[in-house]
Amino acid sequence: MNTLVPYMNVLQKISTYWGAVTVVMLIIFLFMWLKEPRRLINGITFSIFFFSFLAELAVLIFSTGNLPFVTVMGIIFLLILGIISLVLISMWALLLWNAIIVWKHESHTLSNMLTLLLGIFLIVLWFVNGLLAGHSQFLPNWFNTLISGLPVIGAYLILCSYNFLVNVLLYQFFPRGYKANYLIVLGAGLINGDTVSKLLGNRIDAAIKFANKQIEKGHPAPKIVFSGGQGADEKLSEAKAMANYAIDHGWDKDLIILEDKSKNTLQNMQFSKSLIEEDSSGNKVYTKFFSNNYHIFRAGLYAKMAGLAANGIGAPTRLYFLPNALIREFVAVLLMNKKRHIIMISIILFFILLMVAITIYTDIVAK
Repeated sequence: MNTLVPYMNVLQKISTYWGAVTVVMLIIFLFMWLKEPRRLINGITFSIFFFSFLAELAVLIFSTGNLPFVTVMGIIFLLILGIISLVLISMWALLLWNAIIVWKHESHTLSNMLTLLLGIFLIVLWFVNGLLAGHSQFLPNWFNTLISGLPVIGAYLILCSYNFLVNVLLYQFFPRGYKANYLIVLGAGLINGDTVSKLLGNRIDAAIKFANKQIEKGHPAPKIVFSGGQGADEKLSEAKAMANYAIDHGWDKDLIILEDKSKNTLQNMQFSKSLIEEDSSGNKVYTKFFSNNYHIFRAGLYAKMAGLAANGIGAPTRLYFLPNALIREFVAVLLMNKKRHIIMISIILFFILLMVAITIYTDIVAK
């Protein structure tokens, strides 16, 4: 045991310095997140802090020199790692299972089949990868180099999706602050062209619940802006249908503003902002918007684009619906920043093609 003392001392010193770095990273993350939660970089700063914390925790555990304790914590770590690995390996099966559930409970639209398509894609990718790996010796070297480089693009997209999910999760915990004088409820499609769906009803219920809690805290009742135009297959605007739903559930019709021209989330924010500015007559405005929990981060990005100083509160969504919804949200956010991603993927492709060119040149020289 005495021979381990110097190592324990070194680990304790490392733990002290690393702990200071972790605290600094936490402060940086909290400062940036609380100042503006509607930025993708918040996921990066949080991840740096989180993995720094995990490393600090590992060093701290080893520095105790308590073998039983270190062993137990190591087993727990391996179990967690094993579960994560099992989930990733079985992702194709989980996606197909989710697709079956969605198929039974939801409409058979393309947006509700994303887990099915992704599951099939992973199966095809696994099959092709196995086929190429088994016949790599019969393929040209340049082709093997090209194929071995393509996973880098996949890794980049996986990192982007991870960062997106971290931001979606973080946004759920952003402080609410019950002092809003305007609430915006974002519209969604109506059932049979005139009936509020369960998903949309959850948004309205969340706004009313927030408003009632604010009133209980002694603050004035906010006005609710119901935002959503009338689709080609709808008998009335989404805004009007939402207002009718809210009134039926006890909300004062005099505290309702209709925004019935918007066709997408960006217009929801832009048009609602204009109505609020007109209604507030220059007074100080505090705004919250409401959508489903999977959608509020992207909606927040659109609010920022519209110059609307508002953060969102998410309404609950059925668990089986979340995978499809989150895939759809990720693709939408990816396209919002398509120039950045095109540049990054182009850089990766450049280096892949450079390696292919080097391989071809090497083969020619070898001959």
